[in-house]
Amino acid sequence: MNILFLSITRFDNIDTRGIYPDLMREFINRGHDVYIASALERRFGKQTYLVKAKHCQFLNIATLNIRSAGLMEKGISMLMLDRQFDKAISRYWGDVPFDIVLYATPPVTFYDAIKHVKERCKCRSYLMLKDIFPQNAVDLGLMKPGGLLYKVFRKKEKRLYELSDRIGCMSEANVEYVIDNNPEIDPANVELCPNAIQPLQRDRLSDVERNKILSRYNIPVDKTIFINGGNLGKPQVGEFLFKVLEANESRADSHIVLIGDGTEFKRVERWFDEHKPSNATLLSAMPKDEYDEFIRACHVGMIFLDRRFTIPNFPSRLLTYLENRMPVVVASDVSTDIGRIAEERGFGLWCESGDLETFVRNMTRLSGSAENIKEMGCRGYDFMVKNYSVDLIADNILNEK
Repeated sequence: MNILFLSITRFDNIDTRGIYPDLMREFINRGHDVYIASALERRFGKQTYLVKAKHCQFLNIATLNIRSAGLMEKGISMLMLDRQFDKAISRYWGDVPFDIVLYATPPVTFYDAIKHVKERCKCRSYLMLKDIFPQNAVDLGLMKPGGLLYKVFRKKEKRLYELSDRIGCMSEANVEYVIDNNPEIDPANVELCPNAIQPLQRDRLSDVERNKILSRYNIPVDKTIFINGGNLGKPQVGEFLFKVLEANESRADSHIVLIGDGTEFKRVERWFDEHKPSNATLLSAMPKDEYDEFIRACHVGMIFLDRRFTIPNFPSRLLTYLENRMPVVVASDVSTDIGRIAEERGFGLWCESGDLETFVRNMTRLSGSAENIKEMGCRGYDFMVKNYSVDLIADNILNEK
């Protein structure tokens, strides 16, 4: 089977770990050929190029900046992606008989590229819905509800849904949201397709190994380490995060680590420069292998989501926490079901974003409690293996259930 995957995440290889590289490797391990078309942003200073490997080809397509861009450039970039991808795929892979075209949101602007592949190859299309746009932008106050820009992108969103033979959502709350807000979609075509990885079995770090890693970053070794790792964008960084950091300054048994990059990193950095917290550490994003080593020295994962969201989100950082047998503390909007799942399955604690008293209480329940951390972490790992393993998702996408 020839599988075409469209992505705005740049790919040069699939040797790294993550929800998309792990899925591509799973396809290849099953004997399929994978063709990955991904965005090559202007900031890299390169033209479109093709790389061929065994059972896999990478088409890096020159685009405007997307991730490290202002709202204006990002909006223009998203609108131009469709034509850029359509043209490049036709030029380099116009004679490849694809069996399925796979794509994820963001963006919602791949309509013509997908349509032309489907018409030429008579193949299936599968949308992995990771982002409900433009409503998420409206929720965060970045776009006016009912405004011209909203109408443009909402129309593109609906066209993409219509074009997709099946729509895979990250959680049951996402499935319900898509069906409820898009009555023209056949509910039978909307299904569960959560974020997934190929979980690794790792031995627990010894105290000596953990202390060595933490000391390298001047992080105390005698406290429970809470980590918030990954993208530091508007959905994850709000006033509530800073209130949690302030409240934690009076605690003697916990230390918070923020690590990553994103549009709000500079804002967080300014807060650290101004307040100089003694009970928190800010680190820039690390290479994946370095981050994988670092997170093993931490104890509890943190997830923050803006309380204004009316759409369900399901951050992929949860997988990293669960893989490392870490319980989670979640502060989110009431539409998102990640906190409910964590509590029902016994691997985490939840409160609504903004409820500082409950969030601090949840931290207290885990701080210094090695037994609780171990027990909840093991539950989370077992749940991930049974529900968020990439082989299960590949079965679903390829209809090999």
